[in-house]
Amino acid sequence: MAPSRQGDERTSRRPLLEIVVPAYNEERRLPEGLMQLCAKLARMPFPTAVIVVDNNSADSTAEIVRTWPRGAVPVRLVECATPGKGAAVRAGLLETRAPFVGFCDADMATELKAIDVAFGLLLSGERVVIGSRAHTFSDVENRHSRVRELGAVGFRALARVLVRGVSDTQCGFKFFDGVLAREAVAGLRTPGFAFDVELLARCVALGASVLEIPVQWRDMPGSRFSPARHSAGILLELARIWLRLRSAPRAGARPAWEQPLDPVGSP
Repeated sequence: MAPSRQGDERTSRRPLLEIVVPAYNEERRLPEGLMQLCAKLARMPFPTAVIVVDNNSADSTAEIVRTWPRGAVPVRLVECATPGKGAAVRAGLLETRAPFVGFCDADMATELKAIDVAFGLLLSGERVVIGSRAHTFSDVENRHSRVRELGAVGFRALARVLVRGVSDTQCGFKFFDGVLAREAVAGLRTPGFAFDVELLARCVALGASVLEIPVQWRDMPGSRFSPARHSAGILLELARIWLRLRSAPRAGARPAWEQPLDPVGSP
């Protein structure tokens, strides 16, 4: 079916919001996740776009994106050979040009209606808005083992030393002022699990505050994180982040727009 005229007009205009989806061997979960995300964004009253970052997958992840049907929401592929979700998110965010950007996981574990809340807060002047499973009003369905839960508690305690006041640095649902995000990720050096901590800490160092919002989150099968295999590496990553931030010069990133902004556009 040929795209509608309205779809052509949307895709020909500069997106106001771009969302990055990091993907490693996601041929099973990516099609459904992309369908959900594109359907959600197509209902928003302004141009949007999606960037899928293939993190050196061995399956058909990249081909799924290359052959994705044209529609109201453009979907394009960025390839990142450096292993690690942090490297993939960095590559994707550096490819963005929109005034507002974000990233979410390929499994869409976070209910996408939270995009409306996050984007509205960005328009009102917030510069970093993240989903938080620890928020009082979040609805979380968790199937993790007791060992993994204890590991998460320990990680959060260490992460709060680096990003004070943030209760959940690891929820894969984060949105930013575009200029701030691109400046923050330009210096990002953590490729693995703890990259969110460094990214948020760099945003804070650039003068932004981090606002956590409640989310509806469902634990999806297919997670590759293992406390036994990854705990030592995560502790090392956190130590390296601490050392980097101690030696990093502080700079200021200007917001992409004067706030507030009418998402439909002023007459």
